[in-house]
Amino acid sequence: MKRVILIVLDSVGIGALPDAHLYNDVGSNTLGHIAEHYPALILPHLTAMGLGNIDRSNMLAKTDAPTASFGKAAERSAGKDTTTGHWEIAGIVLEKPFPVFLEGFPKAFMEQFEQAIGTKTIGNIAASGTAIIQELGDEHVRTKYPIVYTSADSVFQIAMHESVYPIERQYEICQIARDMLVGDFEVGRVIARPFTGSSSNYSRTARRKDFAVDPPRTVLDAIHEAKKGVFAIGKIHDIFNEKGISRYVTTANNLEGIQQTIEAIKNPAEALVFTNLVDFDMLYGHRRDVEGYAKALMEFDAYLPDITINLMPDDLLIITADHGNDPSAPGTDHTREYIPIVIYGKKVQQGHDLGIRQSFADIAATIAEALHVDYIAEGSSFYPDIIKPSLS
Repeated sequence: MKRVILIVLDSVGIGALPDAHLYNDVGSNTLGHIAEHYPALILPHLTAMGLGNIDRSNMLAKTDAPTASFGKAAERSAGKDTTTGHWEIAGIVLEKPFPVFLEGFPKAFMEQFEQAIGTKTIGNIAASGTAIIQELGDEHVRTKYPIVYTSADSVFQIAMHESVYPIERQYEICQIARDMLVGDFEVGRVIARPFTGSSSNYSRTARRKDFAVDPPRTVLDAIHEAKKGVFAIGKIHDIFNEKGISRYVTTANNLEGIQQTIEAIKNPAEALVFTNLVDFDMLYGHRRDVEGYAKALMEFDAYLPDITINLMPDDLLIITADHGNDPSAPGTDHTREYIPIVIYGKKVQQGHDLGIRQSFADIAATIAEALHVDYIAEGSSFYPDIIKPSLS
């Protein structure tokens, strides 16, 4: 293969992992429950590829003649957050999860942070990002105190009004937090959450920025070192702290991410096009919006022919996820789930069932073998299993 197009449908899980009870996620099933609770869900192109055949017990539509290979993978890393999931997809299994602070960050740390940025803060609680700016937005505008909040994910989020703090200053404050959050406080991401509006009618803007920690060497580094190039679309460059990435573009929503991916496929440059479509998670999973989630899936499905028709003969398309976020589950947190894997291309076997892979890192191992780069992932490659016998 000369190129891999890797698309992560952020949070589109496909059933609870055996250890889901450790995360209070027993019975979670993002795709299965959306199909159950939203009967109007129609995904003709993903169905044709074999998405519904991955788990025959759910209510997703099935096909007798899948056009792709398919399977699902378990997460070996401890955790269920975005960073951990993406890093494992790229070949890294974390034995120790990133820390979470459901009770807020320690007082001593917050005092040090406030001293470093020259102002007090408000919040420091686990909260919904859309709710907390309505609750504390007026106080923030009046006092100019940044709003700090977290979640069940490993994040330190800072919400600031764009008329109170210019965007570059917001990013500076987040970088200060990133530099301070080390050791036992080393969260997966610090996130700038800019917002606008007034009088308890506030809304977040598209100028979010993530500040991650550097990952160990991943398959992205191997591809970049081989001078084959990695093009990151969406928040991929944030998740990997730009490490191993040759070029990137940020996107405001799923549609922009899809369109950027299609343009990248039409104009070959890098050997790996790595896309994250975040709306599934950010707009619908965390907000427990089954209908919105279903419609976002149908939007992606509608554009899938534009993706596949532009693939070159030596292209490998992999569609997967990074964790679950069952919109029918209680709370607003991610859910500990298997991720689907759908693999399509002119050289890929149709209807081959990969079964259950033991790690997301099998994807990295497969990409490394497909692109002939020097990388030993924590997982096992399924490349020989999916290539048509006449080509293997």
